[in-house]
Amino acid sequence: MKRFFAVLSVLTLLLTGCADKSASISAHAKSRSIFAMDTYMELKAYGDNADAALDRAVSRINEIEAELSVTLPDSDISTLNASSGEPVEVSRDCAWLISNAIKYGDMTGGSLDITLYPVVKEWGFTTGDHNIPDAARLAELLSNVDYSAVSVDGTEVALPKNAEVDLGALAKGFTSSEVAAIFKEDGVRSAIVSLGGNVQAIGSKPDGSDWRVSVRDPFAPETDMCIVEISDAAVITSGNYERYFTGEDGRNYWHIIDPADGYPADNGLVSVTVIGSDGLMCDALSTALFVAGKDSAADIWRKEGGFELILVTDDAEVFYTQGLEGKFTNVSSMTAEVISR
Repeated sequence: MKRFFAVLSVLTLLLTGCADKSASISAHAKSRSIFAMDTYMELKAYGDNADAALDRAVSRINEIEAELSVTLPDSDISTLNASSGEPVEVSRDCAWLISNAIKYGDMTGGSLDITLYPVVKEWGFTTGDHNIPDAARLAELLSNVDYSAVSVDGTEVALPKNAEVDLGALAKGFTSSEVAAIFKEDGVRSAIVSLGGNVQAIGSKPDGSDWRVSVRDPFAPETDMCIVEISDAAVITSGNYERYFTGEDGRNYWHIIDPADGYPADNGLVSVTVIGSDGLMCDALSTALFVAGKDSAADIWRKEGGFELILVTDDAEVFYTQGLEGKFTNVSSMTAEVISR
């Protein structure tokens, strides 16, 4: 319910911001609400072709879910995970995403690792049956975690014999990019998409101004921390407040796992927001940079470029990258500091 509230709250800010235009423009606004990829999704588009574009987008979302779901028995991912090390022919989408997962794993020094799925399962984040694994069991599972051992040859993918993958850290970002491409192909120049809180803006608002997107306060997730102004960009956040459980020891354990030790990543960050034109990149990096920690995240931003960051530390400080100056408004009580190149 908390995730659904977050989606609706973000969209309320975004969509009511369009009310300053005339009624004729508002009449061209069309929307769809669907549940897919285990999350509520909201799509809104403006223009004469909006209805057709939205129908195509919903079909594409369902197609991607059927290919990439780790729980659907006939998906490419389920087939791969049952392959016992044998090569498997997969869809172009699946092969493309796995290739990108390897690329972002390399870019972040292994902070993104799609072969962590058995470890995530052991914590119960895929089933809801949460528990704290013992060290011996984690060591056993971690011996099969190595994204670099996954091979992709065209649309043929091979996993090591005891490995399993999950593309959850990339799938929604990839989907938002695919939806954006459909809208543009169909002549939609103004649209906004929220896939479980992952926001993708297509163009600007109908009046030509930037979309205003709120980012949650990780210490008070029902409130906003900041607002960023964007056009033709994705805003994707990973945080320790999204999916977690409280153990018998009274500590919180969240779903973003560090491949180095198999425990929830605890490198000084509680929230990472990545903003850029490529939803897939933003999704992958929001997870990976949460694992990497503040200093490494800033170093990767300086080295790679092509995206902006908002980082929140566990001692309640906000850091945002230089490219967001003039587009970032802090609405929290936390201090906010610019990360420079």
